Amino acid sequence: MDTNTLLLRFDGRSRLLLRSLLSGATGARRGLWVFQRQRRSDPDRCLHTCLETLCQQEICLNSDAQTLTTKPLVCLFPVAFQRSLLSFLHLTHPLHPRTSVLHLLDCLSQGEHAPNPWVSALVVQLRRDLGAPGGKEPLITPQCRERLRGLCERLRDSGGGGGDDKATGWALCLGGPIEPQLSSSSQGGLDVVPKRKSSCVDLDSEPEDDVGQQRKRMRISLSPVDTERSCSSMEYVVGTEGLKDEMETDRVVGVIPEPAVEPQPAAGSPSDALPENVKASIPQIKEMLESEMEWDQNSVDIFKVLNDCDPSQVEILCRMLSLSEMPEQTLPQLCSCLLELSPDLSHSTAATLIKSLLLGKVLSLSEPASRCLVTAVTSLCSRYPRPTCHALIGPVLEEGQTGNAQAELLNRLIEDCLDPHFRLLVFQMTIKAIWCEGLLSVIHVLLDKKLELNEELFTLFTDQLSSQAPHFTKSMKYAKMMLTVLTKYNTHVTVAHKHTLSCCLSSNETFLKKSLQAALKRIKHS
Repeated sequence: MDTNTLLLRFDGRSRLLLRSLLSGATGARRGLWVFQRQRRSDPDRCLHTCLETLCQQEICLNSDAQTLTTKPLVCLFPVAFQRSLLSFLHLTHPLHPRTSVLHLLDCLSQGEHAPNPWVSALVVQLRRDLGAPGGKEPLITPQCRERLRGLCERLRDSGGGGGDDKATGWALCLGGPIEPQLSSSSQGGLDVVPKRKSSCVDLDSEPEDDVGQQRKRMRISLSPVDTERSCSSMEYVVGTEGLKDEMETDRVVGVIPEPAVEPQPAAGSPSDALPENVKASIPQIKEMLESEMEWDQNSVDIFKVLNDCDPSQVEILCRMLSLSEMPEQTLPQLCSCLLELSPDLSHSTAATLIKSLLLGKVLSLSEPASRCLVTAVTSLCSRYPRPTCHALIGPVLEEGQTGNAQAELLNRLIEDCLDPHFRLLVFQMTIKAIWCEGLLSVIHVLLDKKLELNEELFTLFTDQLSSQAPHFTKSMKYAKMMLTVLTKYNTHVTVAHKHTLSCCLSSNETFLKKSLQAALKRIKHS
């Protein structure tokens, strides 16, 4: 099942968090960053509803037996997502209901196939964090233990003299059972900083008398404790008063054994791609964005550097300025400055700014947009309608993120800001999008504007109406949209269209069915 379809089961804020966990190797870090900012606006936020939804049973196809079966929703997500989710919960589990987290772990442990070794190890580690049954199981498999033992033998053989002593050391390291030694956070506190223990292997063959001289040593952390840490990927510091405001406070103490570790760029390296005048303006822009004073003409002049950047440089600048995190009350002032720029921004520059400023805020809406957000969106859409369609409206529609709050905002843009040819562009986007109740209201508003549809586009639309009809048999929004099609676009209906529309109406179960069938019968063909 497609991931975008699975995400439709969740509310807007949970979708934003889960989408960040789908970011590959950086999913846990991105998810923590999103969760921290959500807790700024809602300090009591926990993931009880989200976790319970992940545990709901979902009907799916058993690829082996070609039969229908049920699995927890979380098991239908990619393995990389499951790993990111468990690493994220390892950081934040004290902030969520313990029963919900344990229920999720039970769901991830079940299944007819052997679970992914990484997921299994992270599940055991999280059970240890919670002090739950099953936390004493070893984190590494017997096969992993044998591979580690073989590696140790090779390291011992390459060390020259003193091999017997080293053999004894490695035997002590890997000979006995691995005991859980990570501190449990189930005793109420969140400050967990386990001490690192490591076995030191001196690969030099120099005599003991030369200890005072400078020598190269290799320290290999492969004690039972560090082996388990390697399987759980990382150790974190989490404060007792909740998550810190900035990601820099979450220190990674352990060893990440995965081969593809994302390199950390040197401080300030993203700005190397920016022109010198843009680099010089960054501190001024940051200071202005953080101030609560009224902006003047000098503020407008500062933003003129945007016209000196190409699209990739604008994206870097937006990240450095953290525009996606800007408070909504600051948006109207910023948009006012952008609208006063002369000449106007290019299409690509405007699209990048709109995406950075507004897309995340619109996608995360769970209630009607604030006045500040509405003002910002409508002002930019009026000046830059095409970039808004491609960078804001299109992504919201195509990703199935059209809830009632998003639909209300999009309907306002359609009615107040978009010209007919841009409404037609949005209509074409809706045909390719995932249909839901919110999207139906957007399509209805578009149809009310009497779009100039050619025969090919109208045919595509009627085919989509037919394919979606079984999903909206009791939907009043779908029935009203059909009534608009039959009354305002009756001149577009051909014999083939009439047959298609008749099939749509046959499955309708609303009280408008007879009215719809009567409207279809009234359509005559020359």
